[in-house]
Amino acid sequence: MANTKSALKRAQIAERNRLRNKAYKSAVKTLMKKYLTAVEAHAANPTPESKQVVDARMSEAYSKIDKAVKRGVLHPNTGARKKSRLAHKLKPLTQTAE
Repeated sequence: MANTKSALKRAQIAERNRLRNKAYKSAVKTLMKKYLTAVEAHAANPTPESKQVVDARMSEAYSKIDKAVKRGVLHPNTGARKKSRLAHKLKPLTQTAE
């Protein structure tokens, strides 16, 4: 337990920030899972509509990752790694189509 008024306040701020960071990380994970399921659906049945869905999901995930990095929730290298892994999942599908 905090002994001083300032230590108590810092503990409250840390808890508030922890919950905010948790919400960002959870949203990033959710959007990544939605993207991966869209990629799997596109791989099973490649259509122009499914490609549009994949692109939309990728855009949403990239945006949320970039916002999390900007706010300091994720380290810049972690954000770059997550985006790279997302792009890497789609790459074989686009190469076979061309």
